Amino acid sequence: MTVHDQRSLERTAVDVVRAVPDPEMPYLTLGDLGVVGEVTADAPDLVHVRLTPTYLGCPATEVIARDVEAALREAGWPAVTVEYRFDPPWTPDRITEEGRRKLAAEGVAPPSRTRPAAPVFVTLSPSVPAAAATAADATVRCPRCGARETRLLSPFGSTPCQELRRCSACSEPFPAIKAAR
Repeated sequence: MTVHDQRSLERTAVDVVRAVPDPEMPYLTLGDLGVVGEVTADAPDLVHVRLTPTYLGCPATEVIARDVEAALREAGWPAVTVEYRFDPPWTPDRITEEGRRKLAAEGVAPPSRTRPAAPVFVTLSPSVPAAAATAADATVRCPRCGARETRLLSPFGSTPCQELRRCSACSEPFPAIKAAR
């Protein structure tokens, strides 16, 4: 196999992996989320994929690995290995512009690209004290009306990488992807 053939195989494998839907947010692909790391085609019949999960305790990692393996096998690779790496860790900055657009279209606030000036502490109590409303809250835009003033209702959302917020302008609650902290 020539270097050109290997690069072509790897580009094809990367395209296949990037197109796999996220099992928790199926309107997004792994490419949209920016979780696809290195993809190597060690031979025409062997592909090795390294992924970075969005969340250290992500419960979907087994499903994602199975879906990636199935997609690559369907595309013609009989031997596929999938591994997760945590260094460097995933951050919401890796979400593509297309991914951000898709999140907003689904009513999920994409994380702001503006980082808070100081650390943001998350309480583990069921109620969120007023002190949890920080300057970072103003950086999460409401996906419904676009207002910048939102507040944290709960640091826990429907998935570990989401939190629940409420818009101060339209009063609607909405899920938001947690910002890097």
